[in-house]
Amino acid sequence: MRTVTYGAACSLDGFIAGPDGAIDWLQFTPDVQRLMGDYWKTVDAVVMGRKTWEVAAAGQPADAPATPGVTTYVCSRTLPDLDRPGVELVRGDAAAFVRDLRLRPGRGICLMGGGELATSLLAAGVVDEVGMNVHPVVLGRGIPFLRDPGRRVDLELASCERIAGGCLYVIYRVTAGVATAGVTTAGVDTAGVVTP
Repeated sequence: MRTVTYGAACSLDGFIAGPDGAIDWLQFTPDVQRLMGDYWKTVDAVVMGRKTWEVAAAGQPADAPATPGVTTYVCSRTLPDLDRPGVELVRGDAAAFVRDLRLRPGRGICLMGGGELATSLLAAGVVDEVGMNVHPVVLGRGIPFLRDPGRRVDLELASCERIAGGCLYVIYRVTAGVATAGVTTAGVDTAGVVTP
């Protein structure tokens, strides 16, 4: 099964952007470039919501070529259509789509963008890892890394690396509520989520 990783740079108090989307506090150091370069070699699918797509699309021309070997899936019930190479619109249930995508052949799946979609997918049990590049700044308010998933989600530390600028690059594995699509044994509820 493919691994779904949600990750983002965030402030110490858990925001991925300040008020009005401000990201002037982000540090794109050589360490970050190395880590991101290594990470992008492991994925061939990106899943994002409408708001993240709108920011990403605004930063490139409409005829920009697709990233070779990577398909982007935009989850939205309100976008009318997407006419970009390598980009597909997902109108239905995002969790069901990701649950199915995990079973298809391929490499890792990057869950990109704001905490709304990530929180809903974490609550649905389809996120395997959570990565954070924690920056040494307190923003006080802004766009949160995660919202309330409606239940406890247990994590275990997979790695932690101090990187340039006083940042910490941390990866957690989800240990409770991990989706196990296709498993039909005791201890799995109807949504395919392992229950303790």
